[in-house]
Amino acid sequence: MKMRYVAGALLAVALAFAGSTASGGTTARKATTVTVWLQVDAQQAWPEAVASANRAFEASHPGVNVKVEYQTWGQHLTKLDAVLAGGDTPDVVEMGNTETTKYMAAGAFADLTSKKGTIPNSKTWLQGLKASCTFGGKLFCVPYYAGARAVIYRKDLYAKAGIRGTPRSLAQFVAGGKKLMKANRGDSNFSALYLPGKYWYAAMSFVYDYGGTIAVKKGGKWKGALDSKRARLALTQLKSISRALSRADRTGDEAKQDAAFAQGHIASVIANGWEWGVITDAKSGNPALQPTLGAYPMPSHTPGKFMPTFLGGSDLAVPAGSRNRQLGLDWIKAFTSTSTMREMTVAGGVIPNTTSLVSINQSKPQLAPFAAAAKSSWFVPTAPNWVNVESANVIPNMLVAILTGRSTVAKATTSASKQITQILNASS
Repeated sequence: MKMRYVAGALLAVALAFAGSTASGGTTARKATTVTVWLQVDAQQAWPEAVASANRAFEASHPGVNVKVEYQTWGQHLTKLDAVLAGGDTPDVVEMGNTETTKYMAAGAFADLTSKKGTIPNSKTWLQGLKASCTFGGKLFCVPYYAGARAVIYRKDLYAKAGIRGTPRSLAQFVAGGKKLMKANRGDSNFSALYLPGKYWYAAMSFVYDYGGTIAVKKGGKWKGALDSKRARLALTQLKSISRALSRADRTGDEAKQDAAFAQGHIASVIANGWEWGVITDAKSGNPALQPTLGAYPMPSHTPGKFMPTFLGGSDLAVPAGSRNRQLGLDWIKAFTSTSTMREMTVAGGVIPNTTSLVSINQSKPQLAPFAAAAKSSWFVPTAPNWVNVESANVIPNMLVAILTGRSTVAKATTSASKQITQILNASS
């Protein structure tokens, strides 16, 4: 989701509250209501988990009520900017994990670093969510839940191609893919792995798997790192796999890959868990594929390991301007407690914020592979200007240049790294 710039007024308000602590807030009056902003996902998919957390919180805070206000993804940042600038903030806000950095950098969220040890499961948070709550070595929000990518595949096509089981390494994955291409050589539209050119979430998993990264911070400055030896090796491997196994549009993105899968010419895609349902949807997909589908984490080039996956998801923050900071944090503790997190995971089918609860999903074939994949994850650089890299399409453009052959891996990564360096270090 694209971020909006935090208004100057927001920063001024945030800094005005910087002198107070997360435990004290800035008000002398006794709070009677804690206002929580959650996205409608919670209202629709796990309302009982919200109710359980509210009951637990209110039981331990006599006289304090919880007011949950549900927001929509398309409007919540505009509303948040307005209330932060106006000084009348909610006490807890849900943020998409790619939305947090600008707000953390602006001082808009309370510093929770000293309270981390009191927050449930803080030692076992998913790394991809923990990273999105950390800025300058400090903690400014609490991981909520995640979504991860894994390989969704056709068991029937794998079996017909003579592939037994699922691959345990990238080399096995490629070998199996070549078998699939040979077995389906009569279908000119067939892809063993459908891999659109602009699918940068999948591509960067290769980069991180080979030990590369998008950017590094040294001496207070950011530097694009896609031109490193390891990143180039990963992208060279990606290009080889694209050429050998995919007939997807090398100039397109992954937005419609589930619809393409449903047409029957694809053996596998790297996809979010929810895409399984889209593929088999009675109206927009192909329900006949349901019994043929399976999933597994994308294997690493290191045998026996999984390739790191990008973790999408949500975090919970206490705005710096909240008059009830400690109460806001206490509500977050209740909502992310082990019992409530378990209830939410079972009801909503999402990945919990902690590796200690991933086993909840293991009994559900459609969820288990994605939960397992989430144990190894990566996240975008936590730089205030990261969103500008995304809006400029730096990485997708680089991938298109590489996969179409318009540029060499060396030239494309050099250009992209220079752009990333410039954008991340630009003054706002």
